[in-house]
Parts: sequence; structure tokens; C-alpha cells
Amino acid sequence: MAHLQAAAVQKINEICDRYANEKTPLMMILSDIQKEYGYIPLEVQEIVSARTGISVAEIYGVVTFYSFFSLTPKGKYVIGVCLGTACYVKGAQQVLDKFSELLGIKPGETTADGLFTLDALRCIGACGIAPAVTINGKVYPKLSVDAVPKVVKEYKDMEANA
Repeated sequence: MAHLQAAAVQKINEICDRYANEKTPLMMILSDIQKEYGYIPLEVQEIVSARTGISVAEIYGVVTFYSFFSLTPKGKYVIGVCLGTACYVKGAQQVLDKFSELLGIKPGETTADGLFTLDALRCIGACGIAPAVTINGKVYPKLSVDAVPKVVKEYKDMEANA
């Protein structure tokens, strides 16, 4: 806990306090922390444990079970490639492999510059537009392997012009 700044600890405590009267506050607390900081490291889990009385083991179990929680910082742009059955059959694995090749990272990793995180997702419910890719909530329908370099360039250009 010594690594966190006092303001961060205070904000985490405030989030915990928001849900003090809830019977099962953990998911709401973790969701708010994830939204605020982008990830939930062990030292934050320890603070939540101390505030709620929920064991660190249980908190860790929840954080690692649900794919929308992360133990490590995510990139500015989170690329999610759906690998559900419909997407997979229509070439999603090759799309994922192309993103991986271009960015130099594997699924679950973030580029050294902190710009991109690549995630392999299970079904995102977009079977009709397979293979589907999301980047920070924007959906790219029927994304082909050939279109991947253009998508990556689009985001790199946005950064260069920012």
C-alpha cells in the first residue's frame, strides 16, 4: 500500500464508502475502481479488503474471474477481438494474429508505449457482424485481416495528431 499516493487511497476509500449499505458491494466497488484507474492491482485489493472485510483471496478471485477487470494497466486503446464461434469460423483468429504481429504483443499484453492493449474475447454477442473487433467500445464489423493495418494506422495517426 505504500506505493499508492494518499489521494488514490482516499478515492478508493470513498468508493468503498459509497456502497457501505449494500449487502453485496464487491462488484460495484471493483467496477468503480476499474473505471477510475483502469486496473485493480493487489495493493488496491488489500485496501478494499480492509474496508469491506472481504478477504483478499475472494477479491482476487473476482478480479481474475471477470474479463472486464484487470490486474495490470491497460493501454489507451483496448483492442478486443471476439473469438466466439461465429467470429472464429469467419477468421477472427487470423485477425487477432495480425493485430499481434503489427503491435508486437500477445493477447493480454500492452505495448511498451502504453498505447494498445490486445485482448482475445469470448462471444460479445455480435455474431451477425462476425468477425467483430471492439476498440474502446467502437465496434468494427466484419473486420478482415487486410483491414487490420488500416485500423492500427488510424489510431497511431490520432496519437500523432493529438
